[in-house]
Amino acid sequence: MVAETISVAYDGVGRLVSRPSKKRYPFFNPTFPMGTYLSQPLSIQCENLEEVRLFLAQCRYVTDQEQFNQRDYWMPPQEFEKRKKGDCDDFALWTWRQLLSMGYEARFVVGEAGRYGNGHAWVTFAENGRTFLVESMIAWVESKLPRLSTLRYQPGVSVSWDGDRLRYYEHEKRIYDLSLREMLPLVCEWLPWWVRSGTKGYYFWGRYLAKRALNKITARNPIASGRSTGDDRS
Repeated sequence: MVAETISVAYDGVGRLVSRPSKKRYPFFNPTFPMGTYLSQPLSIQCENLEEVRLFLAQCRYVTDQEQFNQRDYWMPPQEFEKRKKGDCDDFALWTWRQLLSMGYEARFVVGEAGRYGNGHAWVTFAENGRTFLVESMIAWVESKLPRLSTLRYQPGVSVSWDGDRLRYYEHEKRIYDLSLREMLPLVCEWLPWWVRSGTKGYYFWGRYLAKRALNKITARNPIASGRSTGDDRS
């Protein structure tokens, strides 16, 4: 879930702006004022990143169209932790709140990310001069991500909160070709993770399909599920 970014390929600082450009970043489109996502108390208070990961691993990805019949809806964190389902911005906003409450210098980020495309959301935090990326959507895999995976991420807009005011940043797109010497240790770090995540992915996908099939069988045949039909008078 967490990986250190490669500084030459990821602009972790950005440029401070009064408001993000709607023309350049139409995907930065909060449903409510950003302060709203920080104002309400949460019922869950995590003490460390592992507790954040364990909660997110219980949550399910659902599109805004399916859940709210809207093309885009940024759910407040207190609502997300009750529903335990949402899309990338919902996962990221809740994660951002948790990291802020734990004292991290964290930012909510929207930008481009590999197969997620334009408009994906994630979280970053700074520590000892380094920037770490938190991908909440794959919390079910494991706590650490390989650094190579961060090359897919290009931040567009980020938001920070110092306990007093919000600050907005726009980020430059960096394209950096790593040399073979730089790439080799990153690939060696990535390969074992790829094997482990693939195995877990097949397990969770298989479990989901099996549960879905069982629910269909139960709906069609209540007797098979052990539920009474109301005719049992014994």
